[in-house]
Formats: sequence, structure tokens, C-alpha cells
Amino acid sequence: MRQLLSTDTPTTDEATEEEAAPEPDTVREATLDQLSSELGDALVGSHLEPGIDLTVRVTAEAWADTAAFLNTGMGFAYFGFLSAIDWMPSPFGRDMDAQVDLELGLDEKSEIDSTLEQGLAGGDTRFQVFARVNDIVNHRAITLKADVPDDSLTVPSWVEVYAGANWHEREAWEMFGISFEGHPGLRHIYLPGEFEGNPLRKDYPLLARRVKPWPGIVDVEQMPGDEDEEEAEESEEGASE
Repeated sequence: MRQLLSTDTPTTDEATEEEAAPEPDTVREATLDQLSSELGDALVGSHLEPGIDLTVRVTAEAWADTAAFLNTGMGFAYFGFLSAIDWMPSPFGRDMDAQVDLELGLDEKSEIDSTLEQGLAGGDTRFQVFARVNDIVNHRAITLKADVPDDSLTVPSWVEVYAGANWHEREAWEMFGISFEGHPGLRHIYLPGEFEGNPLRKDYPLLARRVKPWPGIVDVEQMPGDEDEEEAEESEEGASE
């Protein structure tokens, strides 16, 4: 019995090797192969994490064409979301930390590293657009991203392919200043028409945090009856002394 247990039970090294070698993800691998074959050099980066997700980066010029191929050529007909990201490190350091950080003594300005790190599938520019689409029939999903050219801050619109991208692109235009060529009408969603600037850019100053600590110190007010209870407790303590 002892020999049987020692034979069937994997050693620590064997268990580590099994954990280090994930199961092959044939579905996502096939999706990536099909995209690579179709896009060629327009597919400039990818990140496949078996059993979890697939991220593909394409050129800005191929942004809308890739969406069309995913939709009509590969069955990714369900649009999830589209947004953007500014990879620039904040030029303000810790200057705009919340009040709770200041109270904890975390108000020292940190040195600012100006190196851009674009995350999964890499990148070459400050701004990127990214989107998520699904093939609900075959239970597949993919995250697509593209570098936004620094000189034009413009990428093709997805609206003709995925109508649901309309408001998502308007939000990215409003918050990041990224234009979507071919969009039927880029206009504000949240902000007034005369608003200047793009609030989700890392170099946009949050003036409210300079005028008043944000989210601010909460004023604690006594509830009715608390004051009488405190006076009663003080009286009892004085009497006992």
C-alpha cells in the first residue's frame, strides 16, 4: 500500500511542471491564426493567455477593416464596448492624491517615470483605442486594440460595422480628444458644448482637487440624542470620582 501511494502521488517537482504547462487553447489559437492570415502585416502584436483571453493589436489603418472581418467573416457579431486609454504617466506626481492619502502621510511627490508602457500586445503611441467583441454562437471573445497616431489622433469609425459603437466613440472623442473618421456626428455626451479640454487625459489638471481636497473631509455631525448621552456619561464619571 505504501509503495502504491508513493508511486501514484506526484512529487513536488512534477506538480510544479504540471502547473507551469497550461492546457493548449485551441479555440483562441485558431482565432489568432485566422486573423494573422487575413491581416498579414496589419496585425502588429498579440497576447494569448490560454483559457483566459486573446488580445490583438492592429494598425490604425486596419482598425475598421479588422472589425468588419471579425463581424462578417468570423462571426463576432456582438459588440461589447469601445474605449481609449492614455498611457502617459501623470505629470502631476502625487499632487492630486485624495485627501485620505494625505492624512495617511502619503503626500510625498514621487519621481515621475516618463516611460510609456502600453500593456498587453504592446504599443508605440501615447493613446490607444481598444474594443471587445464576442461570437455568442461559438462562445468566443476577443479584445482588439490599435495605436492612435500622435500627429492626427484619428482612427476609422466602427459605426458602420457595429452601430453600438456610436456613443462609445463619442465618449472617447469627448474624454480623450480622439477623432473617429466616418462617425455620423461626434458631439458631447456628458460635458457642455463650450467645455474645453479632455478630462481623461493624464495631463488634464483636476482643478477641483486644488480648490478643495477631494473627496474631502467628511463632517461628522452628532445625531439627535448623542449629546445628551455624552453629558450623562460625563456626569456619571464625575459622580463616581
